Amino acid sequence: MSKLGNLGARLHRGEISYDFVGKRKIWYGVSILITITAIVGLAVRGLNMGIEFKGGAVFTTPTKMSTSVAQAENYAKDASGHEAIVQKLGNGSLRIQIAGIDTGQSDRIKQELAKDLNLNPEKLAADLVGPSWGQQIANKAWEGLAIFMVLVVIYLAIAFEWRMAVAALVALIHDITITTGIYALVGFEVTPGTVIGLLTILGYSLYDTVVVFDSLKEQTKDITKQNRLTYSDIANQSINGTLVRSINTTVVALLPVAGLLFIGGGFLGAGTLNDISLSLFVGLAAGAYSSIFIATPLVADLKEREPAMKALRKRVLAKRAQAAAEEDLVADRAAADDDSDDSAAAVVGPRNQPASRGRGRGRPSGKRR
Repeated sequence: MSKLGNLGARLHRGEISYDFVGKRKIWYGVSILITITAIVGLAVRGLNMGIEFKGGAVFTTPTKMSTSVAQAENYAKDASGHEAIVQKLGNGSLRIQIAGIDTGQSDRIKQELAKDLNLNPEKLAADLVGPSWGQQIANKAWEGLAIFMVLVVIYLAIAFEWRMAVAALVALIHDITITTGIYALVGFEVTPGTVIGLLTILGYSLYDTVVVFDSLKEQTKDITKQNRLTYSDIANQSINGTLVRSINTTVVALLPVAGLLFIGGGFLGAGTLNDISLSLFVGLAAGAYSSIFIATPLVADLKEREPAMKALRKRVLAKRAQAAAEEDLVADRAAADDDSDDSAAAVVGPRNQPASRGRGRGRPSGKRR
């Protein structure tokens, strides 16, 4: 933990960094590939809408049923002529969902199911959901999502600027598309819990994005008054400065959701937990990715198109080129001085040999007596 904290402090001070913004074309390509896969999944398989949206009936048996899920699915299909979704609840009862039936059909299906399950029809609870009510719920969900996005764009445009609002909106659409595409590919049922999960992860995705945007806004107040850093450089510093915090909050949020999805829904078989846990798990991961790899690099792209930012980039690059040329000149001079010193040493060296070399041993220099 101390190493991670030291790494976070060094990232925040700018001592080390990773060039997220400079490699933005790679992240854009990865996001486009994932988004296309999600759209293909939606187009080919579609969403498995629950009876709350399609309409139908839900039959619930008493506790401790000996009938297996596969047997109950066959009984429901034979009685209704429709595919059924059967879940075994924690108390041992069965929850049988059949979509696309009306009130008259539900009464007949209830009688046949009770007979196949060896139950008294009065002990088989039945809840009917009309298709018009389900369609109304779906429309309200879309309306709520649209209103949420409009309010988010307005707030970000006022608190920051329109470019950041556009980038945040693109990141939100990116997260929604990926999450719904995963639902289509996996085949999980879409319920009101799924909608709640989607709205929850949108808020969490915005949290990470706004943290980076706030840091970026603070650091770029007087950006045109200096010639050392471009807007992309400062944007990259903002990402690196908040990177460890974003990772920590994402991991902490994902741990309980992963417990619901993999342990509760997978290992323990509580399938009703999958409705909300999958959307939360995928959405939280996608939201953390988009806030780092999509939203801020996109803001940098949009800002670099401004005339003032273009002029700043030219000045910064010119200053860096001048500094590099001066460093090369100093290095060349140092190398030339080293060469001259070596040459001088090679010439002077033989002349400094001892004068007594070659004379008789023990004879002093000077006249003989």
